[in-house]
Amino acid sequence: MPYVNIRIAGTPTREQTARIAAEITDILERIALKPKSYTYIAFDELPEENWAIAGQLLGRVNGESGKTSRPHCSKSSA
Repeated sequence: MPYVNIRIAGTPTREQTARIAAEITDILERIALKPKSYTYIAFDELPEENWAIAGQLLGRVNGESGKTSRPHCSKSSA
């Protein structure tokens, strides 16, 4: 039985959370051949001020307190 724990900064809408859950469940069914009824997903929503990237709190990545800025992850070509 797959158990997936997703930690996310901020609070996604109920629709976003439902879509994420559906997508993860579909992937596990398609690739790992796990029936949808076997998949459990837990969401941990944490305040953005409790997350840091590259040593910088999310709300201060651009040097502005109180304004959330998330750096984009880029894919490197191999």
